[in-house]
Amino acid sequence: MIVVYIFETYLRIRQHRALKLPTLPKPLLGVISDEKFKRSRDYTLHRSYFRFVYEAVTILMDLAILYFKALPWFWKKSGELVTKVGLNADNEIIHGLAFLAGATVWLQIIDLPFSLYSTFVIEAQHGFNKQTIWLFIRDMIKAILLSIILGPPIVAAIIYIVQIGGRYLVIYLWGFMFVLSLLMMTIYPIVIAPLFNKFTPLPEGVLRVKIENLAASLKFPLKKLFVVDGSTRSSHSNAYMYGFFKNKRIVLYDTLIQQCSNEDEIVSVIAHELGHWKLNHVLYSFLAGQLLMFLQFGGYTLVRNSKDLFKSFGFNDQPIIIGLIIFQYAIMPLQHLLNFCFNLVSRAFEYQADAFAKNLGYAPQLRAALIKLQEENLSAMNTDPWYSAYHYSHPPLVERLQALEDPDSEQRK
Repeated sequence: MIVVYIFETYLRIRQHRALKLPTLPKPLLGVISDEKFKRSRDYTLHRSYFRFVYEAVTILMDLAILYFKALPWFWKKSGELVTKVGLNADNEIIHGLAFLAGATVWLQIIDLPFSLYSTFVIEAQHGFNKQTIWLFIRDMIKAILLSIILGPPIVAAIIYIVQIGGRYLVIYLWGFMFVLSLLMMTIYPIVIAPLFNKFTPLPEGVLRVKIENLAASLKFPLKKLFVVDGSTRSSHSNAYMYGFFKNKRIVLYDTLIQQCSNEDEIVSVIAHELGHWKLNHVLYSFLAGQLLMFLQFGGYTLVRNSKDLFKSFGFNDQPIIIGLIIFQYAIMPLQHLLNFCFNLVSRAFEYQADAFAKNLGYAPQLRAALIKLQEENLSAMNTDPWYSAYHYSHPPLVERLQALEDPDSEQRK
């Protein structure tokens, strides 16, 4: 954990130096206004300083939890609480749920000051935050209620599967999480997301006709086209699609519609997103995620019966939920390496989706849209190549614009 923190801090220092550069990169000179560059520089530096503090506090908290053996202490106290309320602490499902409930409350308390500062200081100071404190509290309460409703049955099912899984434990765990993933992908946009945002059909007009015509030309099974009121919380913009098989939906942030100067720029963004669908990027990413999950469960089954591993964390017994937590600690360096690999693939997918939109004739419009979104979101104009290679799931703007201008970009990427 310390080695990973030192390495990532080194990368953050490199990025911080890049953000402090007083001039735009040469390809963006005359493209990005000086006023937007100054605002972007101020915003990204503010977030960079905040990230240094947040990561330092996080590593100190994690090290303190391990050094002072807070996990076994909290496991013991949660068992005592279960007994005091008249329940059976020997029932691992009940004990595990009590432990996770307390841990969730603790993490919520620790994270709250950072969330408040990020939302009501950084985002507000730089013109992004649109939330009131009451909307913030309401969202937080909704999220807590959702975790109370959804969390216990999922955790109970995982513990039960581990208890009865036997030699086929990996398959049972993966099968359960696979079904759960499909279920959450189905109900989240339909049931959960509307609890936080309002989704309305895109009004009839030129924009709707152009998007529908584009979808039809690509045989994309578009069923519904929504606008989400992202502006009630932030002025950041986005667009995405979701749905299975012949029931696809596209969602546009209202801020995206406000920020792009004409319909063709918005359609070019949708062409990029449809490129991900046409090139099967969504499917490949989902399958890769499932493979990774299967391998993680396989690794967990190899260490879950290691008494020495549990003792090294201060446990004399081997609780299932604790085993899962310890395993996450154990594979943390590998997880960072895998995230780096996923980012490499994700950036390649972005280049391919850009090239797809370009081949449809949207290169000028996509270029204009990318510049506009970069400006309006005050994204980093100067990026360190090491930092972006390690952290970014999307290529920096300069590289995307160069790829759009390169006649051989599709073949090379």
